[in-house]
Amino acid sequence: MNLGWLLLRLIIGLTILTLLILSQRFWHRAIWRFTSNVRHLWLRVGLRLVWLAIVGVLIFAFVDAARLGHHHVIPRGTFLPAFVGLWFFCALFAFIAVKMVRGLDRLWHWGRAAHRRRSAARRSSDPPLAPSVESAAPHFAVAELLPNPSRRYFFKTATALAGATPFLGAVYGFAAERLRYRVFRVEIPLAGLPAALDGLRVVQLSDIHLSGYMSREDVRRAVGMANEFAADLAVVTGDFITGAGDPLADCIEELRALRAPLGVWGCNGNHEIYARAEAAAQHLFAQSGMRLLRQENAQLTWRGAPFNLIGVDYQRERTPQGLRAPMLARIEPFVRRDMPNILLSHNPNSFNRAAELGIELTLSGHTHGGQVQVEILDHRFSPARFITDYIAGLYQRPLQDSKLEPRSSALYVNRGLGTVGAPVRLGVPPEITLLTLRRS
Repeated sequence: MNLGWLLLRLIIGLTILTLLILSQRFWHRAIWRFTSNVRHLWLRVGLRLVWLAIVGVLIFAFVDAARLGHHHVIPRGTFLPAFVGLWFFCALFAFIAVKMVRGLDRLWHWGRAAHRRRSAARRSSDPPLAPSVESAAPHFAVAELLPNPSRRYFFKTATALAGATPFLGAVYGFAAERLRYRVFRVEIPLAGLPAALDGLRVVQLSDIHLSGYMSREDVRRAVGMANEFAADLAVVTGDFITGAGDPLADCIEELRALRAPLGVWGCNGNHEIYARAEAAAQHLFAQSGMRLLRQENAQLTWRGAPFNLIGVDYQRERTPQGLRAPMLARIEPFVRRDMPNILLSHNPNSFNRAAELGIELTLSGHTHGGQVQVEILDHRFSPARFITDYIAGLYQRPLQDSKLEPRSSALYVNRGLGTVGAPVRLGVPPEITLLTLRRS
Protein backbone atom coordinates (compact mmCIF):
# COMPACT_ATOMS: atom_id res chain seq x y z
CA MET A 1 0.00 0.00 0.00
CA ASN A 2 1.51 3.35 -1.08
CA LEU A 3 0.68 5.66 1.82
CA GLY A 4 2.05 8.73 0.03
CA TRP A 5 -0.24 8.18 -2.95
CA LEU A 6 -3.25 7.54 -0.73
CA LEU A 7 -2.46 10.67 1.27
CA LEU A 8 -2.23 12.73 -1.92
CA ARG A 9 -5.57 11.39 -3.15
CA LEU A 10 -7.10 12.13 0.24
CA ILE A 11 -5.80 15.71 0.21
CA ILE A 12 -7.06 16.33 -3.33
CA GLY A 13 -10.44 14.82 -2.53
CA LEU A 14 -10.83 16.80 0.68
CA THR A 15 -9.78 20.01 -1.09
CA ILE A 16 -12.39 19.56 -3.82
CA LEU A 17 -15.05 18.59 -1.28
CA THR A 18 -14.19 21.61 0.90
CA LEU A 19 -14.41 23.99 -2.06
CA LEU A 20 -17.77 22.50 -3.06
CA ILE A 21 -19.13 22.89 0.47
CA LEU A 22 -17.78 26.43 0.85
CA SER A 23 -19.21 27.48 -2.52
CA GLN A 24 -22.63 26.09 -1.67
CA ARG A 25 -22.53 27.77 1.75
CA PHE A 26 -21.54 31.07 0.11
CA TRP A 27 -24.42 31.06 -2.38
CA HIS A 28 -26.90 29.78 0.20
CA ARG A 29 -26.08 32.73 2.46
CA ALA A 30 -26.21 35.14 -0.49
CA ILE A 31 -29.67 33.94 -1.54
CA TRP A 32 -30.86 33.97 2.09
CA ARG A 33 -29.72 37.59 2.47
CA PHE A 34 -31.40 38.48 -0.83
CA THR A 35 -34.75 37.08 0.33
CA SER A 36 -34.46 39.06 3.56
CA ASN A 37 -35.09 42.19 1.46
CA VAL A 38 -38.62 40.94 0.67
CA ARG A 39 -40.91 42.93 2.95
CA HIS A 40 -43.98 40.70 2.75
CA LEU A 41 -43.60 38.01 5.44
CA TRP A 42 -45.43 35.17 3.71
CA LEU A 43 -43.72 35.82 0.39
CA ARG A 44 -40.32 35.83 2.12
CA VAL A 45 -41.13 32.57 3.93
CA GLY A 46 -42.42 31.01 0.70
CA LEU A 47 -39.28 31.93 -1.23
CA ARG A 48 -37.07 30.50 1.48
CA LEU A 49 -39.04 27.25 1.61
CA VAL A 50 -38.74 26.91 -2.17
CA TRP A 51 -34.99 27.50 -1.91
CA LEU A 52 -34.62 24.89 0.84
CA ALA A 53 -36.51 22.39 -1.32
CA ILE A 54 -34.13 23.13 -4.22
CA VAL A 55 -31.14 22.62 -1.91
CA GLY A 56 -32.50 19.23 -0.88
CA VAL A 57 -33.00 18.17 -4.49
CA LEU A 58 -29.50 19.39 -5.42
CA ILE A 59 -27.88 17.38 -2.65
CA PHE A 60 -29.83 14.22 -3.49
CA ALA A 61 -29.16 14.53 -7.23
CA PHE A 62 -25.45 15.21 -6.64
CA VAL A 63 -25.06 12.08 -4.51
CA ASP A 64 -27.02 10.05 -7.07
CA ALA A 65 -24.92 11.32 -9.99
CA ALA A 66 -21.66 10.55 -8.13
CA ARG A 67 -22.57 6.85 -8.09
CA LEU A 68 -20.93 6.15 -11.46
CA GLY A 69 -20.77 2.42 -10.97
CA HIS A 70 -24.41 1.92 -9.96
CA HIS A 71 -27.89 2.40 -11.34
CA HIS A 72 -29.25 5.88 -10.77
CA VAL A 73 -32.46 6.80 -8.97
CA ILE A 74 -32.90 9.89 -11.16
CA PRO A 75 -33.10 8.97 -14.88
CA ARG A 76 -30.05 10.25 -16.73
CA GLY A 77 -32.11 11.42 -19.70
CA THR A 78 -34.05 14.01 -17.69
CA PHE A 79 -33.22 17.70 -17.33
CA LEU A 80 -32.44 17.45 -13.61
CA PRO A 81 -28.95 15.86 -13.90
CA ALA A 82 -27.94 18.53 -16.41
CA PHE A 83 -29.23 21.29 -14.16
CA VAL A 84 -27.39 19.86 -11.14
CA GLY A 85 -24.13 19.58 -13.05
CA LEU A 86 -24.46 23.15 -14.30
CA TRP A 87 -25.28 24.49 -10.83
CA PHE A 88 -22.35 22.89 -9.01
CA PHE A 89 -19.94 23.81 -11.81
CA CYS A 90 -21.09 27.44 -11.93
CA ALA A 91 -21.37 27.86 -8.16
CA LEU A 92 -17.84 26.57 -7.61
CA PHE A 93 -16.11 28.72 -10.21
CA ALA A 94 -18.21 31.79 -9.43
CA PHE A 95 -17.31 31.40 -5.74
CA ILE A 96 -13.59 31.17 -6.59
CA ALA A 97 -13.84 34.20 -8.90
CA VAL A 98 -15.64 36.32 -6.29
CA LYS A 99 -13.11 35.39 -3.61
CA MET A 100 -10.24 36.30 -5.93
CA VAL A 101 -11.70 39.74 -6.63
CA ARG A 102 -12.32 40.32 -2.93
CA GLY A 103 -8.78 39.21 -2.21
CA LEU A 104 -7.47 41.79 -4.67
CA ASP A 105 -9.66 44.39 -2.99
CA ARG A 106 -8.13 43.57 0.41
CA LEU A 107 -4.62 43.64 -1.02
CA TRP A 108 -5.34 47.04 -2.58
CA HIS A 109 -6.73 48.33 0.70
CA TRP A 110 -3.76 46.93 2.65
CA GLY A 111 -1.32 48.51 0.18
CA ARG A 112 -3.00 51.92 0.41
CA ALA A 113 -3.06 51.72 4.22
CA ALA A 114 0.63 50.84 4.30
CA HIS A 115 1.36 53.73 1.94
CA ARG A 116 -0.57 56.13 4.20
CA ARG A 117 1.34 54.93 7.26
CA ARG A 118 4.67 55.47 5.52
CA SER A 119 3.57 58.93 4.34
CA ALA A 120 2.46 59.88 7.87
CA ALA A 121 5.76 58.67 9.30
CA ARG A 122 7.72 60.75 6.79
CA ARG A 123 5.64 63.87 7.53
CA SER A 124 6.11 63.47 11.29
CA SER A 125 9.88 63.27 10.81
CA ASP A 126 10.05 66.32 8.50
CA PRO A 127 11.04 69.76 9.93
CA PRO A 128 8.14 72.15 10.76
CA LEU A 129 6.62 73.82 7.73
CA ALA A 130 5.48 77.39 7.26
CA PRO A 131 2.11 78.08 8.95
CA SER A 132 0.22 78.39 5.71
CA VAL A 133 1.44 75.03 4.44
CA GLU A 134 1.31 73.35 7.88
CA SER A 135 -2.33 74.23 8.32
CA ALA A 136 -3.18 72.38 5.11
CA ALA A 137 -1.44 69.16 6.21
CA PRO A 138 -4.24 67.88 8.51
CA HIS A 139 -6.80 68.40 5.73
CA PHE A 140 -4.61 66.36 3.37
CA ALA A 141 -4.26 63.55 5.92
CA VAL A 142 -8.01 63.46 6.53
CA ALA A 143 -8.69 63.32 2.80
CA GLU A 144 -6.33 60.32 2.49
CA LEU A 145 -8.17 58.48 5.26
CA LEU A 146 -11.61 58.91 3.70
CA PRO A 147 -12.92 55.89 1.72
CA ASN A 148 -12.45 56.07 -2.03
CA PRO A 149 -15.91 55.83 -3.69
CA SER A 150 -14.49 55.05 -7.13
CA ARG A 151 -12.38 52.16 -5.78
CA ARG A 152 -15.34 50.77 -3.86
CA TYR A 153 -17.59 51.02 -6.93
CA PHE A 154 -14.94 49.39 -9.13
CA PHE A 155 -14.47 46.35 -6.88
CA LYS A 156 -18.22 46.05 -6.27
CA THR A 157 -18.80 45.93 -10.03
CA ALA A 158 -15.88 43.54 -10.54
CA THR A 159 -17.27 41.21 -7.87
CA ALA A 160 -20.69 41.15 -9.54
CA LEU A 161 -19.12 40.42 -12.92
CA ALA A 162 -16.88 37.70 -11.45
CA GLY A 163 -19.92 36.01 -9.89
CA ALA A 164 -22.07 36.26 -13.02
CA THR A 165 -19.50 35.29 -15.66
CA PRO A 166 -19.28 31.54 -14.83
CA PHE A 167 -23.08 31.26 -14.87
CA LEU A 168 -23.40 33.07 -18.20
CA GLY A 169 -20.48 31.17 -19.71
CA ALA A 170 -21.81 27.81 -18.56
CA VAL A 171 -25.26 28.49 -19.99
CA TYR A 172 -23.66 29.40 -23.32
CA GLY A 173 -21.36 26.37 -23.19
CA PHE A 174 -24.32 24.10 -22.45
CA ALA A 175 -26.77 25.53 -24.96
CA ALA A 176 -24.40 26.35 -27.84
CA GLU A 177 -20.83 25.01 -27.88
CA ARG A 178 -21.60 21.61 -26.34
CA LEU A 179 -23.29 20.35 -29.52
CA ARG A 180 -21.49 22.45 -32.12
CA TYR A 181 -19.46 19.65 -33.69
CA ARG A 182 -16.26 20.67 -35.40
CA VAL A 183 -14.36 18.72 -38.06
CA PHE A 184 -10.57 18.51 -37.70
CA ARG A 185 -8.56 17.42 -40.75
CA VAL A 186 -5.04 16.44 -39.73
CA GLU A 187 -2.15 15.08 -41.78
CA ILE A 188 0.24 12.89 -39.78
CA PRO A 189 3.78 12.48 -41.17
CA LEU A 190 5.28 9.06 -40.42
CA ALA A 191 8.86 8.23 -41.36
CA GLY A 192 9.21 4.80 -42.92
CA LEU A 193 5.56 4.65 -43.98
CA PRO A 194 5.29 2.43 -47.10
CA ALA A 195 4.41 4.35 -50.23
CA ALA A 196 1.21 2.32 -50.67
CA LEU A 197 -0.05 3.53 -47.25
CA ASP A 198 0.57 7.18 -48.06
CA GLY A 199 -2.85 8.83 -48.01
CA LEU A 200 -4.58 6.24 -45.79
CA ARG A 201 -7.52 8.07 -44.17
CA VAL A 202 -8.75 7.27 -40.67
CA VAL A 203 -11.87 8.83 -39.13
CA GLN A 204 -11.84 8.97 -35.32
CA LEU A 205 -14.60 9.45 -32.77
CA SER A 206 -13.99 9.39 -29.03
CA ASP A 207 -15.56 10.00 -25.61
CA ILE A 208 -19.18 9.87 -26.73
CA HIS A 209 -20.61 9.56 -23.20
CA LEU A 210 -24.14 8.69 -24.26
CA SER A 211 -26.11 9.80 -21.21
CA GLY A 212 -28.52 12.47 -20.07
CA TYR A 213 -26.27 15.06 -21.72
CA MET A 214 -25.81 13.21 -25.04
CA SER A 215 -28.76 11.73 -26.89
CA ARG A 216 -28.89 9.06 -29.59
CA GLU A 217 -29.83 11.76 -32.07
CA ASP A 218 -26.65 13.67 -31.22
CA VAL A 219 -24.54 10.54 -31.77
CA ARG A 220 -26.38 9.82 -35.02
CA ARG A 221 -25.55 13.30 -36.30
CA ALA A 222 -21.85 12.80 -35.49
CA VAL A 223 -21.81 9.41 -37.23
CA GLY A 224 -23.43 10.95 -40.30
CA MET A 225 -20.77 13.67 -40.42
CA ALA A 226 -18.02 11.05 -40.05
CA ASN A 227 -19.43 9.00 -42.93
CA GLU A 228 -19.26 12.03 -45.21
CA PHE A 229 -15.46 11.65 -45.23
CA ALA A 230 -15.69 8.20 -46.86
CA ALA A 231 -12.59 7.27 -44.83
CA ASP A 232 -10.74 3.98 -45.28
CA LEU A 233 -10.77 3.07 -41.58
CA ALA A 234 -13.04 4.11 -38.67
CA VAL A 235 -11.97 3.99 -35.02
CA VAL A 236 -13.73 4.83 -31.74
CA THR A 237 -11.36 5.31 -28.81
CA GLY A 238 -13.43 4.60 -25.70
CA ASP A 239 -15.90 6.07 -23.20
CA PHE A 240 -19.07 5.11 -25.01
CA ILE A 241 -21.11 5.86 -21.86
CA THR A 242 -20.53 7.56 -18.49
CA GLY A 243 -22.01 5.17 -15.91
CA ALA A 244 -23.76 1.85 -15.43
CA GLY A 245 -27.21 3.39 -15.88
CA ASP A 246 -26.43 4.66 -19.38
CA PRO A 247 -27.60 2.78 -22.51
CA LEU A 248 -24.42 1.16 -23.87
CA ALA A 249 -26.40 -0.88 -26.41
CA ASP A 250 -27.99 2.29 -27.83
CA CYS A 251 -24.60 3.93 -28.27
CA ILE A 252 -23.09 0.97 -30.11
CA GLU A 253 -26.24 0.63 -32.20
CA GLU A 254 -25.66 4.17 -33.46
CA LEU A 255 -21.94 3.49 -34.07
CA ARG A 256 -22.99 0.51 -36.18
CA ALA A 257 -23.90 2.99 -38.92
CA LEU A 258 -20.23 3.99 -39.38
CA ARG A 259 -18.95 2.98 -42.81
CA ALA A 260 -15.34 2.23 -43.81
CA PRO A 261 -13.86 -0.38 -46.20
CA LEU A 262 -11.37 -1.55 -43.54
CA GLY A 263 -14.07 -1.75 -40.89
CA VAL A 264 -14.93 -0.10 -37.58
CA TRP A 265 -12.58 -0.74 -34.65
CA GLY A 266 -12.50 0.44 -31.06
CA CYS A 267 -11.06 0.22 -27.57
CA ASN A 268 -12.47 0.64 -24.07
CA GLY A 269 -12.13 3.75 -21.92
CA ASN A 270 -12.05 4.34 -18.18
CA HIS A 271 -15.83 4.82 -17.97
CA GLU A 272 -16.36 1.30 -19.27
CA ILE A 273 -14.40 0.24 -16.16
CA TYR A 274 -16.61 2.36 -13.90
CA ALA A 275 -19.72 0.88 -15.51
CA ARG A 276 -18.22 -2.65 -15.51
CA ALA A 277 -19.07 -2.80 -19.19
CA GLU A 278 -15.77 -3.72 -20.87
CA ALA A 279 -16.83 -7.24 -21.82
CA ALA A 280 -20.34 -6.06 -22.75
CA ALA A 281 -18.92 -3.42 -25.08
CA GLN A 282 -16.76 -6.03 -26.81
CA HIS A 283 -19.75 -8.37 -27.20
CA LEU A 284 -22.02 -5.63 -28.59
CA PHE A 285 -19.31 -4.53 -31.03
CA ALA A 286 -19.03 -8.08 -32.35
CA GLN A 287 -22.80 -8.40 -32.67
CA SER A 288 -22.86 -5.19 -34.74
CA GLY A 289 -20.18 -6.37 -37.17
CA MET A 290 -17.44 -4.23 -35.59
CA ARG A 291 -14.48 -5.20 -33.45
CA LEU A 292 -13.31 -3.87 -30.12
CA LEU A 293 -9.68 -4.75 -29.43
CA ARG A 294 -8.71 -5.69 -25.86
CA GLN A 295 -4.98 -6.34 -25.53
CA GLU A 296 -4.92 -7.77 -29.04
CA ASN A 297 -4.00 -6.84 -32.59
CA ALA A 298 -5.22 -7.33 -36.14
CA GLN A 299 -3.36 -7.09 -39.42
CA LEU A 300 -5.09 -4.99 -42.09
CA THR A 301 -4.14 -4.41 -45.71
CA TRP A 302 -4.68 -1.31 -47.82
CA ARG A 303 -3.56 -1.03 -51.43
CA GLY A 304 -1.59 -4.24 -50.96
CA ALA A 305 0.42 -2.91 -48.00
CA PRO A 306 -0.15 -4.34 -44.50
CA PHE A 307 -0.28 -2.45 -41.21
CA ASN A 308 -0.82 -3.60 -37.66
CA LEU A 309 -3.74 -2.30 -35.55
CA ILE A 310 -3.42 -2.79 -31.78
CA GLY A 311 -6.10 -2.05 -29.17
CA VAL A 312 -5.93 -1.98 -25.37
CA ASP A 313 -8.31 -1.37 -22.50
CA TYR A 314 -7.87 1.82 -20.47
CA GLN A 315 -4.31 1.98 -19.18
CA ARG A 316 -4.33 2.71 -15.46
CA GLU A 317 -1.38 4.70 -14.19
CA ARG A 318 -1.71 3.36 -10.65
CA THR A 319 -3.07 0.23 -9.08
CA PRO A 320 -5.97 0.40 -6.57
CA GLN A 321 -3.26 0.15 -3.87
CA GLY A 322 -1.61 3.34 -5.15
CA LEU A 323 1.43 1.66 -6.73
CA ARG A 324 2.63 2.86 -10.13
CA ALA A 325 1.24 0.56 -12.82
CA PRO A 326 3.28 -0.32 -15.92
CA MET A 327 1.86 1.14 -19.12
CA LEU A 328 1.08 -1.22 -22.02
CA ALA A 329 2.18 -4.29 -20.06
CA ARG A 330 2.37 -7.49 -22.16
CA ILE A 331 1.75 -5.54 -25.39
CA GLU A 332 5.26 -5.92 -26.83
CA PRO A 333 4.51 -9.31 -28.50
CA PHE A 334 1.78 -7.62 -30.56
CA VAL A 335 4.11 -4.95 -31.98
CA ARG A 336 5.29 -5.76 -35.51
CA ARG A 337 8.73 -4.78 -36.79
CA ASP A 338 7.95 -5.47 -40.44
CA MET A 339 4.99 -3.09 -40.84
CA PRO A 340 3.63 0.18 -39.34
CA ASN A 341 1.76 -0.07 -36.02
CA ILE A 342 -1.31 1.95 -35.00
CA LEU A 343 -2.33 1.78 -31.34
CA LEU A 344 -5.83 2.54 -30.01
CA SER A 345 -5.37 3.55 -26.36
CA HIS A 346 -7.89 5.75 -24.58
CA ASN A 347 -5.32 7.20 -22.16
CA PRO A 348 -2.84 9.51 -23.96
CA ASN A 349 -0.33 9.00 -21.12
CA SER A 350 0.48 5.62 -22.67
CA PHE A 351 2.20 7.47 -25.52
CA ASN A 352 5.67 7.54 -23.93
CA ARG A 353 5.69 3.77 -23.53
CA ALA A 354 4.25 3.30 -27.02
CA ALA A 355 7.18 5.25 -28.49
CA GLU A 356 9.58 3.05 -26.51
CA LEU A 357 7.95 -0.04 -28.00
CA GLY A 358 8.33 1.30 -31.54
CA ILE A 359 4.65 2.04 -32.21
CA GLU A 360 4.49 4.65 -34.94
CA LEU A 361 1.03 6.12 -34.24
CA THR A 362 -1.18 6.22 -31.13
CA LEU A 363 -4.80 7.40 -31.22
CA SER A 364 -6.29 8.51 -27.88
CA GLY A 365 -9.03 10.57 -26.24
CA HIS A 366 -9.89 10.81 -22.52
CA THR A 367 -9.05 14.49 -21.90
CA HIS A 368 -12.01 16.13 -23.70
CA GLY A 369 -9.43 18.87 -24.35
CA GLY A 370 -10.25 19.97 -20.80
CA GLN A 371 -13.86 20.82 -21.86
CA VAL A 372 -13.15 24.41 -20.81
CA GLN A 373 -10.17 26.37 -22.08
CA VAL A 374 -9.36 29.99 -21.29
CA GLU A 375 -6.84 32.08 -23.20
CA ILE A 376 -5.16 34.93 -21.31
CA LEU A 377 -2.32 36.95 -22.84
CA ASP A 378 -1.60 34.27 -25.48
CA HIS A 379 -1.48 31.53 -22.80
CA ARG A 380 -4.08 28.78 -22.81
CA PHE A 381 -5.26 27.32 -19.53
CA SER A 382 -6.98 23.92 -19.48
CA PRO A 383 -8.02 21.68 -16.56
CA ALA A 384 -6.63 18.72 -18.51
CA ARG A 385 -3.13 20.03 -17.77
CA PHE A 386 -3.47 18.54 -14.29
CA ILE A 387 -3.70 14.96 -15.61
CA THR A 388 -1.53 14.92 -18.74
CA ASP A 389 0.93 16.78 -20.93
CA TYR A 390 -1.05 15.59 -23.97
CA ILE A 391 -4.23 17.65 -23.91
CA ALA A 392 -5.46 17.75 -27.52
CA GLY A 393 -4.15 17.53 -31.04
CA LEU A 394 -0.95 16.11 -32.55
CA TYR A 395 2.23 15.31 -30.60
CA GLN A 396 5.50 13.64 -31.61
CA ARG A 397 8.48 12.14 -29.81
CA PRO A 398 11.47 10.04 -30.96
CA LEU A 399 11.04 6.35 -31.55
CA GLN A 400 13.46 4.85 -29.04
CA ASP A 401 13.85 1.53 -30.85
CA SER A 402 14.85 3.12 -34.16
CA LYS A 403 18.30 1.79 -35.04
CA LEU A 404 18.69 2.62 -38.72
CA GLU A 405 17.58 6.26 -38.88
CA PRO A 406 16.05 8.86 -36.54
CA ARG A 407 12.28 8.47 -36.62
CA SER A 408 9.44 9.78 -34.53
CA SER A 409 6.29 8.35 -33.03
CA ALA A 410 3.06 10.34 -33.31
CA LEU A 411 0.09 10.75 -30.97
CA TYR A 412 -3.25 12.27 -31.78
CA VAL A 413 -5.56 13.18 -28.88
CA ASN A 414 -9.20 13.58 -29.88
CA ARG A 415 -11.23 16.18 -27.93
CA GLY A 416 -14.23 13.86 -27.81
CA LEU A 417 -17.93 14.40 -28.40
CA GLY A 418 -19.48 14.26 -24.94
CA THR A 419 -18.94 15.77 -21.52
CA VAL A 420 -18.37 14.57 -17.96
CA GLY A 421 -19.33 16.42 -14.79
CA ALA A 422 -20.69 19.71 -15.99
CA PRO A 423 -22.37 19.45 -19.42
CA VAL A 424 -20.36 22.41 -20.69
CA ARG A 425 -17.80 23.09 -23.40
CA LEU A 426 -16.09 26.46 -23.72
CA GLY A 427 -13.28 27.00 -26.19
CA VAL A 428 -13.06 23.22 -26.76
CA PRO A 429 -15.56 22.14 -29.43
CA PRO A 430 -16.67 18.50 -29.71
CA GLU A 431 -14.53 16.88 -32.37
CA ILE A 432 -14.81 14.59 -35.37
CA THR A 433 -11.36 13.91 -36.81
CA LEU A 434 -10.13 12.86 -40.24
CA LEU A 435 -6.51 11.71 -40.02
CA THR A 436 -4.46 11.24 -43.19
CA LEU A 437 -1.18 9.32 -43.01
CA ARG A 438 1.71 10.79 -45.00
CA ARG A 439 5.23 9.62 -45.74
CA SER A 440 7.62 11.88 -43.86
